[in-house]
Amino acid sequence: MKKAKHSPKRPDRSPVAPPPPAAGWLEWFGWTDRGRVRANNEDAFLGLRFDAREVQHLGRVGNAAARELDHVFAVSDGMGGAQAGEYASRIAVEKITRLLPRSFKQSAAGMNAGFADVLIELFGQINRALTYLGLCYEECHGMATTLSLCWFTPQWMYFGHVGDSRIYYLPARAEYIKQLSEDDTHVGWLFRTGKINEREARTHPRRNILQKALGGGNQFVDPQVGAVGYESGDIFLICSDGIVDGLYDHHIVEVLRAHDFKNADRNPAQQLVREAMEKGSRDNLTALVVRVL
Repeated sequence: MKKAKHSPKRPDRSPVAPPPPAAGWLEWFGWTDRGRVRANNEDAFLGLRFDAREVQHLGRVGNAAARELDHVFAVSDGMGGAQAGEYASRIAVEKITRLLPRSFKQSAAGMNAGFADVLIELFGQINRALTYLGLCYEECHGMATTLSLCWFTPQWMYFGHVGDSRIYYLPARAEYIKQLSEDDTHVGWLFRTGKINEREARTHPRRNILQKALGGGNQFVDPQVGAVGYESGDIFLICSDGIVDGLYDHHIVEVLRAHDFKNADRNPAQQLVREAMEKGSRDNLTALVVRVL
């Protein structure tokens, strides 16, 4: 039986439920676009494979054995004056490249830290780096970024999240999609507590005002962390808010379910970006689709 858990607070150091059978392969598809309104693209995305000995940067499309190395996929959406937002999002993904494999090596050497502890420390270090740069350089003052990250081990997907980019989970045998991440906005809280519906949340005038981000003068951050046991056929989507600015959740399901993953010339992430733009998104758009084989 597949188990899932997630919490905005620090969970236990390891899942309490027995892990599901390990899936064989992962395939991924990424795409980003500045959109039709913004002058530059403040989004960034990342794909990595790593273990205690090596780190491999992944292309925007590919596949690999899930059992051999850990995989990390992340999306960040920067904000700030001039090009500071673009800079902030790229700092976030660069820090992941350096810090997460280092934590893996420490664990392999017997320095036992739970996945939650590793992710919380990673988000904290990114926040401190952005805050420091914002204090030191006038052109970086106030820069900040969201960060949504999925870490695939052979049996579990661990995630960390701050901001209003999103992590979605579409189980193999379900027609519904579940938003694993929680939008760090007041409007997101109103939606989660049932005070407004999805349509009202999408049109609310304060929907893009963040209560939490990395950088921006925030001294401390408390990322949402959690875990999902995955199996063959499951699909995960990490995306910036430009995607959901144009697409309702059921539209996302329609695109993912209708996509022919056997056609190597078609990219579901690119299709999500294109359809969100066609339906009126006014922001930068980034999507990372990860499918378990």
